Amino acid sequence: MPAFDLTDLLTSLRLGQRRASDVIAQAMAQAATPACARAYCLLQAGSARTAALAADHALDAAAHADKAAMPAQAPLLGAPISIKDLYDVQGEVTTAGSSVLASAPAASADALAVARLRRAGAVFTGRTQMSEFAFSGVGINPHQGTPANPALAALGRPGRILGGSTSGGAVSVACGAAWATLGSDTGGSLRIPAALHGLVGYKCSQQLVPADGSIALAPSLDTVGAITLSVRDAILLHEVLADRRVALTRKPLTQRRAAVVKPLFQDQLDASVRASWEAAVDQLRRAGLTIDEIDLPELTELPALTANGGITAAEAWAGHSARLADHAAEYDPRVVTRIRRGEAIDAATLAALHMARRDWITRVQARLQSFDVVLSPTVPIEAPAIADLVASDDEFFRVNALLLRNPSVVNLFDGCAISLPCQAPGHLPVGLMLWAGNGADDDLLDCALAVETALAQAHA
Repeated sequence: MPAFDLTDLLTSLRLGQRRASDVIAQAMAQAATPACARAYCLLQAGSARTAALAADHALDAAAHADKAAMPAQAPLLGAPISIKDLYDVQGEVTTAGSSVLASAPAASADALAVARLRRAGAVFTGRTQMSEFAFSGVGINPHQGTPANPALAALGRPGRILGGSTSGGAVSVACGAAWATLGSDTGGSLRIPAALHGLVGYKCSQQLVPADGSIALAPSLDTVGAITLSVRDAILLHEVLADRRVALTRKPLTQRRAAVVKPLFQDQLDASVRASWEAAVDQLRRAGLTIDEIDLPELTELPALTANGGITAAEAWAGHSARLADHAAEYDPRVVTRIRRGEAIDAATLAALHMARRDWITRVQARLQSFDVVLSPTVPIEAPAIADLVASDDEFFRVNALLLRNPSVVNLFDGCAISLPCQAPGHLPVGLMLWAGNGADDDLLDCALAVETALAQAHA
């Protein structure tokens, strides 16, 4: 857990120790630094300052009234939050990282997730860069420019990818230009950039947060969520986005059992990832967590379930085929390549895929029923250089497949998952993914809090 997270910030605002207007001024200053360059496709400095002043007035008024009521009425009052360019914000154009939609009409209303954040008192810092139409785990955008990973730059590795598709959002949080970001996750788009920046990315059970007012990639898999600084921040954002309370039991790790799946999830690990992953597993065992290594033979069925891009490509093709007929040249060619794979999947084949997926989920659930969570590396590799992936289609698609490999299994499983940083201080960011079945969100988050604490204590 970081020394100071959004939850701490909100407490300091309510106690009058900090002013929302000062926090926003600092966030805007960070957004203007080279480390945050191109993270935003639209920076809303003026409206953010206005909203922050309004938050200060509300906090001042609460100080003379019922302080206890403020968190419940507006739990994010004064919180600087960035918005992925996938979500409608009233009066703004939603481009989804594409030049194709640059001339689209401005949104007439907020997306549901944005509306809930606004109602909770969030101060929107702007719209963040993303992979075009959310269809890449890499984060490169040839239309609007690609930010570099600031976390790796700070460790002497400049010009590295940031992960996608919630790419600019992760940069905004890592740079301090926002204290959380609203993103999405179809195959890992929250967890991948979180892992590569040393942040927390939480993918909830899909049905918990409606995606109304967002541009769909694959409606069967698209999930609304946030990238945050800590697990408790993830819980706070989820409670607002899902309009529900998370029930925490604070069950200790000594009373929990986790599974580790070696096949697939631990294949092709870079040395730094393997070292941090193995150290984290050892630290959790020392903290009392029972960890069993298991086989998951159902993983051998993944090639059949994802042939020609599977459900994602099929639903992406359905959503984009009409637009591609006239505007294909305006798309990122690599995104077009991935979308067109879905053309080979007809309606009957897609229906059969959905049936096969439901059966696969049932069998995987049965295999995991005796465990609280499954532990996996979030992604198997370090962030490679942006230039290498821009220069080579083959390298781009190789890296993209590796980044998506582990987290996308959870999306196919219809489960919930969270990525936590597990590296020692000063080491390259590495994500530890905890995941479980659909509807197990509260217990997953409860376990993640305990895991986060155990790792922090081990690194103290």
